[in-house]
Amino acid sequence: MKILNSEASLFNIFIRDLDDGIKYTLMKFADDSKLSGKVDTSEERATLQEDLDRLEERANKNLMKFNKEKFKVFYQGKHNLVVQHRLRSTQLGSNSVERDLGILLDNKLNVCKQCAAAAKEANRMLGCINKGITSRDKAGIILLYSALVRPHLEYCVQF
Repeated sequence: MKILNSEASLFNIFIRDLDDGIKYTLMKFADDSKLSGKVDTSEERATLQEDLDRLEERANKNLMKFNKEKFKVFYQGKHNLVVQHRLRSTQLGSNSVERDLGILLDNKLNVCKQCAAAAKEANRMLGCINKGITSRDKAGIILLYSALVRPHLEYCVQF
């Protein structure tokens, strides 16, 4: 018999069956879940709403509450019909830009906002190096740049 003694293990027990009966893809992370799928027709929109209702019922059954302010609908593509989805009586808002695993995407899958955010953070780190380091030793500056600036510029460039 294995004894579970961490909050994460208990949380995993609560969400283990969260996707039972769900038609669309439910991705579960440590403290985050994403329901996703192609929704073009009125039948697909109704199925998505049924999945949202099922998730809410399961959460209530397990005495868990969703943070409804964090629930957002992200419409991708050019010609999406914007439909109001809900969790019980709460209408879900929508986003035109979504952060997924640290990457900013807009609804046309454009990563311009990601590039701008990476450049801003890299410039912030350069400013910290410039203000905080008095030595202008080339080897030291290269080391700091490699450790503190480049990771911001190189994060998810393959994406």
